[in-house]
Amino acid sequence: MASPFPLPLPMRRALDLAREAEVMGEVPIGAVVTLDGRIVGEGQNRNRRDSDPTAHAEIVAIRAAARAAGDFRLTGHVLWVTLEPCAMCAGAISHARIDAVYYGASDPKGGGVEHGARVFTQPQCHHRPDLFPGVGEGEAGALLRQFFAARRS
Repeated sequence: MASPFPLPLPMRRALDLAREAEVMGEVPIGAVVTLDGRIVGEGQNRNRRDSDPTAHAEIVAIRAAARAAGDFRLTGHVLWVTLEPCAMCAGAISHARIDAVYYGASDPKGGGVEHGARVFTQPQCHHRPDLFPGVGEGEAGALLRQFFAARRS
């Protein structure tokens, strides 16, 4: 389902990356990191392709942005991702000092931001980005529902 409002370019790109991941047999999740509105890192789920349990879209995008910045701290950067980050990704977001996270679909089963561990609300969390849920939620959720429905049938 498409959003009734035009999506920001970074979320549009994240959705395109999610579709590409699905074609490769991965769970359709895409992520983009921006700095001053310019894309500086992007990723899609690569767990199966890379045999890497940490190769979530967010981690792949953060790694690319850190290489581009020449620094592991991504102050001033913004992450756009199609699904609520899990606890592992939320930890990486905090450690990278990303300023803000825009995400599409909520994830009641595996999310770590508004569900589950709620990493950014924990006293041990040293950096809390601004959160903007629901950006592209309809389209991102539809991609995931269709992906999993096809595997169940």
